[in-house]
Amino acid sequence: MLTRSTPSILTENGTVRPRSSAEFSGAQIAVLFAALALVASIPVITHPLPPLSDYVNHLARMHVMASIGHDPDLTRFYEIDWQIIPNLMMDLVVPRLTAFMTVYHAGQLFTVATFVLIASGTLALNRALFGSWSVLPLISFPLLYNHVFLVGVMNYVFGIGLALWGMAVWIMLRERFWAIRLAVSALFVLVLFFCHLFDVGVYGLGLLSIELTRLWMTRGRPLAPRLVDFVATGIPFLPVLPLLFMSPTWDLAGEYYWEKLGKIDGLVYVVEVYSDIVAFLLIAGVAAGAIWAARHRLLRLHPLGWAFLGVGAAVYIAMPHMLFDTFMADQRLPIALAFMVIACVDLQMRHRIVRRGFLALLLLMLVVRVIEVDVAWADLSGNTMEFRDSVKRIKRGASVLVAYGDKGAGDDVSDLGLVHAACLAMIERSALVTTAFTVRGKQVMHVRPEYTDRVDTEDGNPPSIEQLVVAREHPEEVADKYWRRWQESFDYVYVLFTDEDTVNPAPDLLKLVYEGDRFQLYRISKAADAKNAKERFSGREKR
Repeated sequence: MLTRSTPSILTENGTVRPRSSAEFSGAQIAVLFAALALVASIPVITHPLPPLSDYVNHLARMHVMASIGHDPDLTRFYEIDWQIIPNLMMDLVVPRLTAFMTVYHAGQLFTVATFVLIASGTLALNRALFGSWSVLPLISFPLLYNHVFLVGVMNYVFGIGLALWGMAVWIMLRERFWAIRLAVSALFVLVLFFCHLFDVGVYGLGLLSIELTRLWMTRGRPLAPRLVDFVATGIPFLPVLPLLFMSPTWDLAGEYYWEKLGKIDGLVYVVEVYSDIVAFLLIAGVAAGAIWAARHRLLRLHPLGWAFLGVGAAVYIAMPHMLFDTFMADQRLPIALAFMVIACVDLQMRHRIVRRGFLALLLLMLVVRVIEVDVAWADLSGNTMEFRDSVKRIKRGASVLVAYGDKGAGDDVSDLGLVHAACLAMIERSALVTTAFTVRGKQVMHVRPEYTDRVDTEDGNPPSIEQLVVAREHPEEVADKYWRRWQESFDYVYVLFTDEDTVNPAPDLLKLVYEGDRFQLYRISKAADAKNAKERFSGREKR
C-alpha cells in the first residue's frame, strides 16, 4: 500500500498532506462508512423486488441458470451456452448464492455489495491521491441511487466500483516495480471485461487521465522515459482485443448510432431519480457547501480531477448512444465520472464547525435520498404485489406473450418496474416469456431452437394490442415477427401499460384472468380459435 515514506508522484508536490489530529481517524471513518452503507441499503433490504427496469429480467436469468438442471419446464425452454461475453458478473455470482438463499435475496445481496464496492472504491481512490483517509468521499452515498441504477444495468454498475478500486491500486503501485503494477492492472482489466465492456472503458479512461496528469506533474524530467511509461499503461488492455474477437459480442460491433439530445439527459441522470425537487435540493446543498468551503480556502480539487473532467467530457461527447447493440452507452458514463471526481476532492476539516457542517449535510442528503427512493418504491410495490399475484394464475410451464397497451409507455421512472415484470413468470411458474433477455452475444442464456421463432431474440419492443389484432386478421403482414401466430404459439398474453379505456383485443379468443393497475393478463382459448377457424373453413366450402 501507499505509505508516508513512499508517496505517489500524483500526490500534490510529491508529498503527503499530514492529517490534523482534530480530523476523523481511520477507525471513525470506517464506522461512519458502515453506518451510511446500512442507511443507503434500506430501500434494497426492505424491497425484495425493487422496481428497476432490467433487474427482474436479469434475476429471472439467474433463476434459470440455477434451476435448469432440475426443472423440466425451464430445461424444455432454455439452454445455457457459456461463452466469452463481457457481461457476466451476475451470471457468475448470483446463481451460486441461490444454493443458500432465494434468488430474490441473492439479488439483494448483489445490489448491496455493489453499493459497498462503489463507495469504498471512491474512498480508496481519494486515499491514494491524498495519502490519508478522509470522510469527504462519503458524499458519494446519495449518488448510489441514480437513473442508470434504476434502469437495472447491474453488471455495469458493479463494474464501476471495481474500476474505482483499480485506479486506486494503480496509483498506489505507480512508483513501485513496473511489472507488478502492470500485472495487477491486467487482472483488473480481465475482471472488468467480464463485468461489462463499458467498465473496461471507464477504467481505461481513468488510467489515461492519471497518466496524462503524471506527464504534466513530471514535466521537468526527461521526456523519453516518461513517454515509455505512458505508452506502457496500455499493455494490460491488450488481452481485451483477442477476447473480444473470440466473443460473439464482436458480431454486434456494427450496431451503433449517435443521439445528440440524449447528452443532456445523461448529465441529469447523475442526480435525478424520482423527484426533481429532491435532485434540485441535493445540487443546491452541495453547491452551497462547496462555495462556502472554497471561499474559506478549505476545498481543493486534485489536478487529476481536472483530467477526469476534460478527458471524460471529450469521450462523452464522442460516444454513440448505442454501441455493440447496447443502449445508453454514452449516458452511463457521467455517473462513473461523478464518483471519480468526488475522489479527487479534498476538504480541510481541522475546525469543528467544518466537521459538524459536513456531517450534517451528508446525513441530510443521504436521508432525503433514501426517503425519496423508499417512498417511491413503497408506492410502486402495490403494483409489484399485484403482478406477483397475477403470475400465480399462470399454469406452470406455460408460454407467455408480452404486449403493450400503450406503445409509447415504459420510459417514465414510475413505469420501469413494469417493463420486464412478466419475467416473474419464469421464476414463479417456469414459463417461457417472450421478453426474456436471450440475445446471442449479450447473454449466455438462449431459447432452445424449437422455440426461437416464438420469442424476441433481438431486444426489440413488444407488439401493441393493435398489432396483435392485425397479426390475427392479416398474418401475412407480420410474417417476419415472432408473434405472427400468437394465438397458436402462446398460452397467455400480458398486456402492459393499460388504462381504463383498454379493451380486450379479441373477446372470442382471450379470457381476462387478472386485471391490475396498468396491466392485464389474458388466457388464450385454443378451443375458441379452433372453432372460429372451422367456421371460416365451412364458410369458404359453402361459397
